[in-house]
Amino acid sequence: MRMGELNAKNAHYNLREESLKKLLNGNKTVSQLDESDFVMVGLKQTGVDMRIGLDVASLGHGHLVDQIILIAGDSDFIPVAKSARKSGMDFIVDPMGHSVSEELIRQVDGIEDLTI
Repeated sequence: MRMGELNAKNAHYNLREESLKKLLNGNKTVSQLDESDFVMVGLKQTGVDMRIGLDVASLGHGHLVDQIILIAGDSDFIPVAKSARKSGMDFIVDPMGHSVSEELIRQVDGIEDLTI
């Protein structure tokens, strides 16, 4: 699993819609709010695609693996798939039920959706 870095500069808490409705109709007071009434938004992981691309290139250059299964369907991985296949690796994508771009489908050795 490849993780990126969390970018929290735009992260903040929003009041959940259900909680706002309760406040507005008088079924809840501000003093009764707790952490379950809020949701964090804007927290974003960055740099993952680039790190995965570097990992694949490194594995391909060293001929360390025969096959890579990418659990994603993002078209940002088209160059990664091309690089892997040029290195002689089988490159399989599992989009986990999401749609995959036609170009990515053309550049991989197979689509294997294990969520079905």
